[in-house]
Amino acid sequence: MTDAVAQPLRVAMVAGEASGDLLSGLLLDGLLQRWPHLQACGIGGPAMQQRGFQAWYDSERLAVHGYSLEVLMRLRDILAIRKQMRQRLLQERPQVFIGVDAPDFNLGLERDVRAAGIKTVHFVCPSIWAWRPERVHKIRTAADHVLCLFPFEPDLLAQHGIAATYVGHPLARQIAMQPDQAAARAALGLRQQGPVLAVLPGSRRAEVQYIARPFLEAAALLLKEMPQLQVVLPAVPALYERLQSLLAELGLGERVHLLQGQSDTALAACDCTLIASGTATLEAALYKRPMVISYHMHPISWRLMRRKQLQPWVGLPNILCGDFVVPELLQERGTPTALAQAVAQWLQPGAAAQVAQVQARFTQLHQLLLRDTGALAAQAMAELLHA
Repeated sequence: MTDAVAQPLRVAMVAGEASGDLLSGLLLDGLLQRWPHLQACGIGGPAMQQRGFQAWYDSERLAVHGYSLEVLMRLRDILAIRKQMRQRLLQERPQVFIGVDAPDFNLGLERDVRAAGIKTVHFVCPSIWAWRPERVHKIRTAADHVLCLFPFEPDLLAQHGIAATYVGHPLARQIAMQPDQAAARAALGLRQQGPVLAVLPGSRRAEVQYIARPFLEAAALLLKEMPQLQVVLPAVPALYERLQSLLAELGLGERVHLLQGQSDTALAACDCTLIASGTATLEAALYKRPMVISYHMHPISWRLMRRKQLQPWVGLPNILCGDFVVPELLQERGTPTALAQAVAQWLQPGAAAQVAQVQARFTQLHQLLLRDTGALAAQAMAELLHA
């Protein structure tokens, strides 16, 4: 392949948060197949760095929760990082800049480097079909090309004169169509018999502040009613000690299996997950797991978000299925008691038929999203670079 043997492709990337780091790592796999001598640098996390990515800053620096008070408290640091990124990108001039999700950070940065003649790609179309539709104007000025995770997005963007390619969701290739639950339980040291609940309160610091406590209080209620229940709690390294302290405070240190990462193994092992709204809900759907989706944030952030919401659903599985396939208990509705009751509905003996229906819907969703994401993304970038 001619572009693979030419000079190494120099790519700059910015990925915020754990989910962006995961997506970027899978994208880098596809780019490295086409350009084996790829040089990639910018803002990223461990998944990207494992692929040889040179991180100028860690993606955790961009992880924020909500978009009012929480962001304002971090705004100075974030703006300083973006200014330094802009200066370095304009100085080093990579052949292409890829902003991975994090639209509030990346779209402005993409606009500036594009104006300086650097090709720009935005990976993950901002959810203009769910909320904040005005972002489409920022996308048009910022991105030469958008790589879309969902099949309906390119047509939507084309209506606004934005070039885009559907590349599928990389998680759909990473996750087996039929996950091995027994092997996952063995890997985590869990009993093969009896129900397993995975508690996923998010990967941001403020999510632990607002979400972890009601989630774990719900788990405590379930453990009282279901002594045979096994509960696993994956934690990103930066939040492990905080969650460990919270478990001790709630008297759950001996009842909950606190994991170092391993959220994918936890989802493969569980029968149901209590999960914060976000990319992890789609991952849970690809594992074909029933779930209860919840979210808590500062009340001001919540009111602002609700005003801009375009669809009745918040969780990605429900949005993509166009139905309340799984329950959503958001903000004040997500009390520990309500969460525990909703989870119990999935774990009761008579729920087998309902669980099977959800698994069938999620299998259809998995098949829809299953594409060779890395190869399609690399092809779109090659065409952009040679245009």
